Amino acid sequence: MKKLSLTTIVWFFGLFCSFAQTSGGDTTGYKQKKLSLQEVDFVSGYYHQDGNNSAVTGGIGTENLTDFANNLDLILLKTDKHNRQYTWAFELGIDHYTSASSDNIDPNTKSGPSSHDTRIYPSLAWSEKDTKNNTFGITGSYSTEFDYKSYGLGANYAKSSADNNREFSVHLQSYFDRWTLIYPVELRPPGGGYSGRGGSRRDSVPNVYKPRDSYSASFAWSQVVNKRMQIAILMDLIYQEGLLATDYQRVYFADNSERIEHLPGTRFKLPLGARANYFIDDRFIMRAYYRYYMDDWGIRAHTASLEVPVKLNAFISISPFYRFYQQNAADYFAPYGMHETSQEFYTSDFDLSKFTSHFFGAGIRFAPENGILKIRHWSNLEIRYGHYVRSTGLHSDIISLNATFK
Repeated sequence: MKKLSLTTIVWFFGLFCSFAQTSGGDTTGYKQKKLSLQEVDFVSGYYHQDGNNSAVTGGIGTENLTDFANNLDLILLKTDKHNRQYTWAFELGIDHYTSASSDNIDPNTKSGPSSHDTRIYPSLAWSEKDTKNNTFGITGSYSTEFDYKSYGLGANYAKSSADNNREFSVHLQSYFDRWTLIYPVELRPPGGGYSGRGGSRRDSVPNVYKPRDSYSASFAWSQVVNKRMQIAILMDLIYQEGLLATDYQRVYFADNSERIEHLPGTRFKLPLGARANYFIDDRFIMRAYYRYYMDDWGIRAHTASLEVPVKLNAFISISPFYRFYQQNAADYFAPYGMHETSQEFYTSDFDLSKFTSHFFGAGIRFAPENGILKIRHWSNLEIRYGHYVRSTGLHSDIISLNATFK
């Protein structure tokens, strides 16, 4: 069924792109300035993980999870009589996941909140680029799933040099989230509530909601050093406030007592990064990346990655990649049964523990001159596979497919 759906999508967008292009004849002046479909991207991915440090059960137990994600991007372009370029980008994402660990929120049922769910997240972006290489844009987004809703607003500005060899950009983003409070079944207040089923026959107490707001400012400076090398310097400033803990995650203490996870109501993050692309020759490219991360919860982390696309011929390339990550534990983390009841904040979520991880794999990209399967507007197809291992025992696999139509 999935193969049939993907074939239908490929055929549909190939046909759609063919109608979106201007026909033969006069290709100057007004016709080329009309709003036109420039690109369609379809990405489909399957992810599976397993481990034995579930935060839902206090840092022990299954972390088994699967996720099937699909994402569609439409990019439209228009140029006005003053040569100002306008871009509209619409994105629609749909993820469906199943989680054995989340089903342990209420182990007496097999239909607990978040045991399986579908997340839908559309977004719309608009930008304008003038003749002086100034680009300004705005974005809006929405995301919803069983116990969570999010609204996003953003604005961005970029300035390029006259020769387009240098660019500075700023991206401001805010997210306004609303969580439905769900407690582990044994920690719910007497009289019901905190199950995520407010108003149902099983739980007539209304749901309780908590907000979480996130604000970020991203800065990037890129430079073409020479014909072979490009570099970029990156910095993000991120501030969050509201409900930053996950209330259905248990914490077990040294005296055998149990509570829900409790974390500070604010968090400041500062990632600093650098990226370099080096064109060795017509066949080989090296893409290197490094990032240092710190926050006021005590985490310090390093990320380093390398990808080396290799062009096998004019139409096929492969891209092996590797990423290394290392972090120390947050100030509030301790494993199962190791917290003291005198502590103000506490979590047994191993995402906040000390660990190292490795992510490696490869992609293969097809971009024949006459299009994939001789469909002229189906410009390329890429398949990527990655395997992830973490020192805590978590391991996962992901495979994705990306089809581009122009």
